[in-house]
Amino acid sequence: MDLGIRGRTALVCAASKGLGKGCAAALAREGVSLVITARGREALESTAEELRKRFGAKVTAVAGDITTPQGREAALEACASPDILVNNAGGPPPGDFRDWDRDTWVKALDANMISPILMMRAVVDGMIARKFGRIVNITSGAVKLPIPELGLSNGARTGLTGFVAGLARKTVRHNVTINNLLPGPFETDRLRANLEFNAKAAGKSVEELRKARAEANPAGRFGTVEEFGDACAYLCSAQAGYITGQNLLLDGGSYPGTF
Repeated sequence: MDLGIRGRTALVCAASKGLGKGCAAALAREGVSLVITARGREALESTAEELRKRFGAKVTAVAGDITTPQGREAALEACASPDILVNNAGGPPPGDFRDWDRDTWVKALDANMISPILMMRAVVDGMIARKFGRIVNITSGAVKLPIPELGLSNGARTGLTGFVAGLARKTVRHNVTINNLLPGPFETDRLRANLEFNAKAAGKSVEELRKARAEANPAGRFGTVEEFGDACAYLCSAQAGYITGQNLLLDGGSYPGTF
């Protein structure tokens, strides 16, 4: 299926590895020119070179922290008028809410709510003027089913979800859609860090807990970054112009609800 986005330009945040890299790879495969960002220059440059070799894609790497004003400025300087924006940032650490002071909460909100909103504000009017835009926010399955030890993420990402629900209804008539991808358990560094945290708390080995969590998933496994990237690419496609304000949950069936 031709997604109709060959020749478009995408800005993909936190794309050096994990889910962001999966999204960047899927878009590169579809002929999209990329600007990718991440904090770690070495990993970012390695990913950029890999995507160039695999797909023949035009890829510009911009090292920086997208959750800071300087990082956003650098990314937007390299890609001021993207057709596609994939918002992504590492989630805040797990813990007990009793240990989180105001500064901890502000940092979480800056990274996982305010930064993506500021990125959308920077690019959405240009998309409206050009009559094409696709914005995908990588949030978390915790928006649907909160994870107790990830309270910072639960709060910040749910705030972003509420904001998007309103904005997405205003832009869609201009062929600019805004949707959220909600990952459940995927094979990423984030998953491994959470497993380590919970294994220590439970007095179990990481591998023991990992096996139990995978088997408990209705799919019997964790997701792959390639699967996640393919879902992102579809939401960015020409065919997805009638999908907006949605929260697409990718979790192998973990969420037990009907809606």
